[in-house]
Amino acid sequence: MIISLLAVIGLGLVAWFGSQYTSMQYLFGLALPMIAVPVFIAGFIWRIVYWAKSPVPFPIATTGGQERSLDWIKPERLDAPYTKLETVGRMVLEVLCFRSLFRNTSMDLQQGPRLVYYSSKWLWLFALAFHYCFAVVLLRHLRFFFEPVPMFVSGIEFVDGIMQVGVPRFYGSDALILGALLFLLLRRIFNSKVRYISLANDYFPLFLLIGIVGTGICMRYFSKVDIAGVKVLTMGLATLNPNLPANIGPMFFAHIFLVCILLVYFPFSKLMHMGGIFLSPTRNMPNNSRAVRHVNPWNPPKKHRTYNEYEDEFRDLMAEAGLPLEKQPDADTSK
Repeated sequence: MIISLLAVIGLGLVAWFGSQYTSMQYLFGLALPMIAVPVFIAGFIWRIVYWAKSPVPFPIATTGGQERSLDWIKPERLDAPYTKLETVGRMVLEVLCFRSLFRNTSMDLQQGPRLVYYSSKWLWLFALAFHYCFAVVLLRHLRFFFEPVPMFVSGIEFVDGIMQVGVPRFYGSDALILGALLFLLLRRIFNSKVRYISLANDYFPLFLLIGIVGTGICMRYFSKVDIAGVKVLTMGLATLNPNLPANIGPMFFAHIFLVCILLVYFPFSKLMHMGGIFLSPTRNMPNNSRAVRHVNPWNPPKKHRTYNEYEDEFRDLMAEAGLPLEKQPDADTSK
């Protein structure tokens, strides 16, 4: 955990102090974003293609309810989908509502000793809040890449900042995403079972996201930056006509550098569950293995031979070992 935290702090400080020099501003503001985006796109496509090529020899759909059986027994169509349409419905609920995480349970050893399972919805709630707030923040940032700003982006900004507090307008997604990230981090630190299985590649993306959100909040509410200059820079990147205005502010370069690190890191990390969930055979396969035979199309063709052909090849060795034969070997070959 400490190594991941120090790594993120170090990356932010490198961009902060490096941006004091004009040549480094070109590196952090122009060169790295133009490298990070193609790496993200190529890495994302590569991981998806690699997973899509993986064989699925058996139907392994997980179920959470009564599967289809007799007519008078009611099946759980979304928890044990039998048709492709029901499977699509299950995937929609999984992607948009985190249905399986909603069923998250916690285990505790109480006096007795007695093992107790109980419902725990906090992880589902904060995970859902983080993902939806992250989507809102990304959509709000589209205003920096389009001129004029699309109407749906302005609508999202209006709804997100409807509880306006002070100037500049306070966005509810900023507070929610930071709170959700802190909850996910503190859960890994203070939950002994989760902490035991956590590795550096579990802490690093959390600290990296907290760093990105934190620098973004600082730019909006505390350390002011030249927003007009930022839009000129982002519009230049979007149109492949890079332009670096002067005096944007070091906080922006720390922010965009951490974003570039996230883009490069994303396709090769656990964050790729965003695309991998659609290729998970435990989710995207219908639970119909009793009615429909699953044929693995990746199996190579098999060459079969009869027992007589097998005996013709090994007859002498089988006779020498005293095994029963349908046809005895010739006298001259058995000597």
